[in-house]
Amino acid sequence: MAATRLGRRIGTAAKEELRSKKKAWRDSFMAAASRAVAERIPMADLIVHVRDARIPLSSQCDILANNSRSSPKQIIALNKMDLAATSSLKAWMEYFRERNCISCGVNAHNKDSIKQLLSLIQRQVSELRGTDQCDNNYTATVMLIGISNVGKSALTNALHQVGRISAAEKGKLKHATVSPEPGETKDIRSFKIGSHPNIYVLDTPAILSPKVPSVDVLSKLILTGAIGDCLVRRKEVAQYFLAVHNSSEQYKKWAKLSTSDNDRLFLNGTTECFLTSSGLHMKQKNKIPTDHTQDCIVQDVRRTLFETISSFEGDLRCEDEMEALIARQFTALQEAFRISIECEEEAHDKVAGKLLNLFRTGRLGHYILDHLPRNIQ
Repeated sequence: MAATRLGRRIGTAAKEELRSKKKAWRDSFMAAASRAVAERIPMADLIVHVRDARIPLSSQCDILANNSRSSPKQIIALNKMDLAATSSLKAWMEYFRERNCISCGVNAHNKDSIKQLLSLIQRQVSELRGTDQCDNNYTATVMLIGISNVGKSALTNALHQVGRISAAEKGKLKHATVSPEPGETKDIRSFKIGSHPNIYVLDTPAILSPKVPSVDVLSKLILTGAIGDCLVRRKEVAQYFLAVHNSSEQYKKWAKLSTSDNDRLFLNGTTECFLTSSGLHMKQKNKIPTDHTQDCIVQDVRRTLFETISSFEGDLRCEDEMEALIARQFTALQEAFRISIECEEEAHDKVAGKLLNLFRTGRLGHYILDHLPRNIQ
């Protein structure tokens, strides 16, 4: 499959970059953090293993496998479920269930989703208490563990926000630091998420395996933003995304966006149309041409992707033909993003950055990049 081969090319290039420039896969701080986390695992009552729902296997944290004998009970929390394909996510949860693993999909930015995760944690803690159900002084420690940029700190804050009980606790709210950049959490901190019994959650630094992963896994970590874009050029990462997108059915959802030139000019101009009892009125809109997150630009990007794929007559399984389509898409997307830079390389770099941002924030569809080890009916 062309998308898989392009992904492996990205992973191979990243490995070569690490090898040739002797860049550290993980720094001395992460090595020290790994030791600190490993020491605390046996002392935790419950582990919440946070993964990216788009890469349920590729985002697993190996530190738990290395401490399997001393590891407490764990929940696999597939965070960023709002960015993942729903039907595929259900299949993955069934996959984990068949292996006697407790799993749940979660969105750190959705209060109802956080309440469900908190209820699951409380049920597991209740089971752990056993005969101590009447002991109001019982305290449980829940440890959040995961690789970089899977949303551990965002989940910590959300659980802390929802789980606070008394007014006194509300006045002492503290937050874990949340950043879109991987590896921002630097220490292990405790946050209260429940009372009666008392439950504390530990937000931990990101943990990467000492060994560089396979090229397949590495490419997915780069594409989803789990590790930084410094190992491979952004354009190459964006090309990989386009190969994934072109091989999917996502673009078909945007067929209604393909309109005539006149209709498109009317819809995407600098005015907003709305109907009132007295007829059609025009409202001037303030737009920032360089802001690619505006709905009108996102819609143009979606339309461009639909039209370039649906009009393509080549074989998307062929790597050369897939690359020819991607080249056409970069040119078309330059116009959709309103990028007027004459230098093609610079323009394509800007296209790549904007495209990856829209993908990583879910504006260009929902994906799961990992394939199930076997089919589940």
